Amino acid sequence: MNTVFAYGSLARLGGRPCTLRDHRCGWDVAMDNRETIPGYKVYVDPETGERPAVYVAFLSIRPEPGAQVQGVAFEVDDAGLAALDARERNYDRVDVTALVEPGLAGPVWAYVGSAAGRARCAAGRADGTAVVTEEYFARVPPGAEPLDLPVVPLLRRDVGA
Repeated sequence: MNTVFAYGSLARLGGRPCTLRDHRCGWDVAMDNRETIPGYKVYVDPETGERPAVYVAFLSIRPEPGAQVQGVAFEVDDAGLAALDARERNYDRVDVTALVEPGLAGPVWAYVGSAAGRARCAAGRADGTAVVTEEYFARVPPGAEPLDLPVVPLLRRDVGA
């Protein structure tokens, strides 16, 4: 059995409250809504149905000595972990067993923003096209990092394989 430390939308799945040491949480991972990736998703304007040319940002964690992130830990089997890996494609799965308090039987995994996901968010911030969807923002647990990007009403559309 595996344990996942969740801090953003995954935290709504519930679990045991815990803290991840030496990490900070922020809005610094994004997908490029202009790209169509089979088996993933895109976002459309609810009024026009058009797909805006934006970077859709999500919460992420990154190493930072002395910082901490509040979250929950939940167990998942190998198949569930593989499904989360596919879902969390803007992130890298990292072993954080030694950094979780209270200590949990390992392995404990966390999804940390990938270099590519961070680069997309930075590009969106630089050109003013990084946004957070209302639907995602509503699923983020209370107490998440303050939002510094616009929240917009976009509808998620899953893309077939």
